[in-house]
Amino acid sequence: MRIVRTVADLRAALAPVRGSGSVGLVPTMGALHDGHLELARQARADNDAVVLSIFVNPTQFNDPSDLAAYPRDEGKDVDLAASVGVDYVFAPEVTEVYPPGFSATVTLHGPIVEALEGAHRGVGHFQGVTTVVAKLFGMVSPDRAYFGQKDAQQVRVVQAMVADLNIPTQIVVVSTVREPDGLAMSSRNRRLSPFDRARAAHVAEALRAAELAAAGGISDAWSLLHSARKVLTDNAIDVEYLELVDADTFRPIPVLVTGPAVLAVAVVIGGTRLIDNVVLRQGSAS
Repeated sequence: MRIVRTVADLRAALAPVRGSGSVGLVPTMGALHDGHLELARQARADNDAVVLSIFVNPTQFNDPSDLAAYPRDEGKDVDLAASVGVDYVFAPEVTEVYPPGFSATVTLHGPIVEALEGAHRGVGHFQGVTTVVAKLFGMVSPDRAYFGQKDAQQVRVVQAMVADLNIPTQIVVVSTVREPDGLAMSSRNRRLSPFDRARAAHVAEALRAAELAAAGGISDAWSLLHSARKVLTDNAIDVEYLELVDADTFRPIPVLVTGPAVLAVAVVIGGTRLIDNVVLRQGSAS
């Protein structure tokens, strides 16, 4: 496995694959965990070459202290990437991604960027995401790119960007990887104290309560949200948002129908912000 720092070196390394094989990209901000590694395993199974990027993107953080506190451990990340068969770790400096004079942005509009994370993290959050992902796609030119279902809204935003800009990259969505107690794996989990880590398991419990309600035939949003909110309230967890939205438009919906809906939640536990979601359908959970 090679560590690559510049776009020129990355393109040169991938040149032999072009035309005869496929390239898979796993975009990350480092602090790798098994959720990231599952993306890489899937990429390894699907492609001839796998690139895993490590770049803590400053433009998608609305809180400078959150950016400063984001965990970083490149040495450990490189070892983990190598363990699952990654061919290239692309770890550029900020100036390689955003050189002096850089002024371009990729901006989407509508509920998919304005609701939920967009509403709570500011309009610049998804602009930062789409700009850096578009840049990574331009740098790597991947045939496939791998994202986790845990970041459901981000995935939908990237899918919309790819469609709108005719980018020839297939977006592969991989199921959320969870700890044994149900907590969705996240780089932020390591910031939780042991006490708060135990409390965080109730987030998945809340989503599961809504899943069971949907599987039992409950379809109205109020009842489904109440099932989840009660678990969070009973465990004194601060909720930023808890909403049932259409999986395509991310507009709030009043009732489950045959198409998929996303029950999304963001909470703050011990000063650490966590997000999670589950996909629901009428009369069933998935």
